Amino acid sequence: MSNDIQLILPEIILSLCAIAGLMAGAYGGKDAIARLLLWVISGVMVVMALMVAAQANTTVVAFNGMFVSDGFARFAKIAILLSAASVLVMSEGYMKNRGLLRFEYPVLVALSAVGMMMMVSAGDLMLLYMGLELQSLALYVVASLRRDSTKSTEAGLKYFVLGALSSGMLLYGASLVYGYAGTTLFSGIITTAQAGQTSVGLLFGIVFLISGLAFKVSAVPFHMWTPDVYEGSPTPITAFFATAPKVAAMALFARVLYDAFGNAVGDWQQVVALLSVLSMFLGGVAAIGQTNIKRLMAYSSIAHMGYALMGLASGTAFGVQAMLVYMAIYVTMNIGVFAFILLMEKDGAPVVETTALNMYSKNNPGRALAMLVLLFSLAGVPPFLGFFGKLYVLRAAYEGGLAWLAIAGVIASVIGAFYYLRIVFFMYFGEDKSDALDSNRGGILGGFLIASAVIMVVGIINMFGIEGAAASAAATLVQ
Repeated sequence: MSNDIQLILPEIILSLCAIAGLMAGAYGGKDAIARLLLWVISGVMVVMALMVAAQANTTVVAFNGMFVSDGFARFAKIAILLSAASVLVMSEGYMKNRGLLRFEYPVLVALSAVGMMMMVSAGDLMLLYMGLELQSLALYVVASLRRDSTKSTEAGLKYFVLGALSSGMLLYGASLVYGYAGTTLFSGIITTAQAGQTSVGLLFGIVFLISGLAFKVSAVPFHMWTPDVYEGSPTPITAFFATAPKVAAMALFARVLYDAFGNAVGDWQQVVALLSVLSMFLGGVAAIGQTNIKRLMAYSSIAHMGYALMGLASGTAFGVQAMLVYMAIYVTMNIGVFAFILLMEKDGAPVVETTALNMYSKNNPGRALAMLVLLFSLAGVPPFLGFFGKLYVLRAAYEGGLAWLAIAGVIASVIGAFYYLRIVFFMYFGEDKSDALDSNRGGILGGFLIASAVIMVVGIINMFGIEGAAASAAATLVQ
C-alpha cells in the first residue's frame, strides 16, 4: 500500500495544496490572497511536473490494477501540468484588472488538473469516471466565473447540461462493457474484447464510450458546446479549455481504446476515423465565417482534434506517438495564440473581433510577426513545427491502412488554412484605421507569445526531444 501511495504522490500533493488554498481563502483573506494562491499553485504544478518526470521509466500498476503509471501517463501528465501552470500565470493580469481574480479560481484549476492526472492513469472504468467528473465539475464552475455576464452564465450552463449528457452516455457504455466483459478493469476487458469475437452488447458499449469521450475532446458530431463555451467564458478560461483538458481527454481516449480494446482495433477503427474526418471538415468550413476570434479558435480546436484522432484511428504504436507529438505542439501553439488574444485591448477593454487587427503590424510589428508564425504553424505551413505535427498524423493514418483518411486530412488542411491566412491578411494588409488596438507593454503575455513563436521555428531541429519521449510513451501503451 505504501508503494501505491508513493505512486500517486503528485496527485495527493496537488489535492492537498488545493484544499489548503480553499481553507486559506475561506477563513483568511478571501480574494486578497488570490494572487498569491495563483502563483503558489502554478509553482506546485511545475514542481509536480518535474516530480512526474523524475519517476522511474517503468510500468507500475497500483490499487489492484485501477491506477497505471507508465511512460504514456507520465508524458500526458507533464503536458497537462505545464500547460495548466502556464495558463494560470498568463491569466493573472487579465483576471485582476476585471475583478475576476477570486481565490476559488486557482483552486478549481488545481482540482481539475488532479482529475486529468487520474484520467490518464486510469486502469479501470470507475477511476476513469471519477477523474473525468472531478475535471468536469471544476470546469463547469470556472466557465461561468463572470457572474454578471449573460454569455458566461450561458457558457457554464451549456457546458454543464451537455457535459452531463456526455457523462450519461459514457456511464451507459461503461455499464454495457461491465455487463458483457464481467469486469471494469481494462486488463480484464482486453481479454474479452477480441477481434472478430466481440459480442454485440460489447460493441454497443464501445460505441457509447467513444461517444462520451468524443464529447470531451469536442469531436463532431458531439462538438455543439464548444463555440458557445469558448466565446462566453473569460478569455483565460477559454485558453485553459483549449490546452490541458484537451490533452487529458485525448490521452484518456487512447488509454481506453488501446488498454481496454487494443485486441479489437477493427471494431472501433472506422468509428474513430469517421469522427476524425467529420471534425476536420466541419472545423475547417465552419470557422471561415467567424469574426469572433474566440469562436474561430473553438472551430480550430475541433479541426485539430480531428487530426489528433487520425493518429488514434491508425491503431498502431506510431499512431499514438503521432497523436502525442501533435498534442504537445498544439498546446504550445494555443498558449501563444491565447497570449496574443489576451493582449488584444482597446482603451483597456478586451477586443475579440478579428477586424480589430487591421494593420496591426504597423503599430506592433514584433507581436504581429510572432502571431503570423503561430497562425502559419496552426495551418500546417512548412517549415514551421505545426507542419511536422500534421505530417506525423498523416503518415500514421497512411501506414495504418487509412490512406483515404490521410487524403481527407490534406484536403481539410487546405480548407482550414483560409481562416488563419485571413487573420494574417488583416494584420498586414487590412484597412488602416485610426482607432488601433492599445500598444500595451505585454509583460508576461508578450513573453509567452514570443516564446511560443520561437519554439515553432527552433523546434524543427529536434523538437526538443519530444519525438523520443512520445515514442517510448506510445510503446508502453501499445504492446
